[in-house]
Amino acid sequence: MKAYERLLKYAVVRTPSDEDSTTVPSSECQFDLARLLEEEMKELGLTDVKLTDQCYLYGKLPATAGLEDKPAIGFISHMDTVSDFCDHEIRPLITENYDGEDLALGDSGLILSPVNFPHLRDLKGRTLITTDGTTVLGADDKAGIAEILTLVERIQQEQIPHGPLCIAFTPDEEVGSGASHFDVEAFGADYAYTIDGDTEGEIQYESFNACKAQFDVKGFNVHPGSSKDTMINASLVAMEINSLLPGMETPRGTEDYEGFYHLTSMSGECSEAHLNYIVRDHNKEFFEARKRTLRLIEKNLNEKWGVGTVTLTITEQYKNMAEIITDCMHLVDNAKTACENAGVAPLILPIRGGTDGSQLSFMGLPCPNLGAAGHAYHGPYEHITAEGMDKVVDIIAELVKLYTIDTIIR
Repeated sequence: MKAYERLLKYAVVRTPSDEDSTTVPSSECQFDLARLLEEEMKELGLTDVKLTDQCYLYGKLPATAGLEDKPAIGFISHMDTVSDFCDHEIRPLITENYDGEDLALGDSGLILSPVNFPHLRDLKGRTLITTDGTTVLGADDKAGIAEILTLVERIQQEQIPHGPLCIAFTPDEEVGSGASHFDVEAFGADYAYTIDGDTEGEIQYESFNACKAQFDVKGFNVHPGSSKDTMINASLVAMEINSLLPGMETPRGTEDYEGFYHLTSMSGECSEAHLNYIVRDHNKEFFEARKRTLRLIEKNLNEKWGVGTVTLTITEQYKNMAEIITDCMHLVDNAKTACENAGVAPLILPIRGGTDGSQLSFMGLPCPNLGAAGHAYHGPYEHITAEGMDKVVDIIAELVKLYTIDTIIR
């Protein structure tokens, strides 16, 4: 079975995670896909297949005889999708021999256009997979799942020699907790790759340092006709908080290794207000400086408006996995060689976001991220090509071959 055919089968199983949930997994629907994958893994000959109560799915492909001493390599993807644009049936559409021009997404009124996505011209002639423009496709990260299981099938059919291989599919990556309950010891890999990036050939081993920041503002509400020097309007204080942050250090104004403050939600009235940010920076020192800026805002506004007016809560999320990966750069070097062997130009980029590999690396499992061939994730313009998915399978098959060579580890 082709990787894209698997994706079409998985995409229609809706698996949005729920950021407001306190359960693990955050949404019960993720088990629907997990159970389907569990059966497929068994049919493909994987051993030790286990689906946990928290919706983590593990399996192993034992080494070819004589290669048991090779490094155990893991491949990981996540089963959940974002909750946005995922509230009704998903209808994948296939456009064969795509012409590289504007493409209507069903009857939604949306147009997938190279004006907004210039790379589309490079996809001319390929088989393009989209939705009808009303939902996400879910290639993030069901494409990764499809590619990993297609790899397993290819290894079996072509009898490719390999060391121990470990497979895992996780829940809740999109809400930041995909690795929180991952059992590294049971997984059994020495090293791993998440298949959760964008373009085929993408290699990522540097992620943001990340935290959430929540400002809660307590106002003092009195009649506006008699509020001189008395009223504290919580919504105005909230606006003041945001005005004290660097105006250009937002996602829109930054790129590459530049960090940002991102206001994700706000609510308020006169008596109380709330601001929620995510804070990101690749540089550890700059990241700490950003948190000091937030604390300084809290301190100064409490001095201005009164103690207890502003409360800041900072929640750490993940750290830059380069701290770990730089001690085992064979993971990156081998990924580059695998791309070249597969006829794909390697593209090493920092992750302007997070990945399960960030947390897994600090849990003792060094885990860079590889592209899954998708584009425009998290919205109705999401798309992928069958040919790109085939190339990803080629790349990870080459990785498997490389890790049968002793001299690769250094």
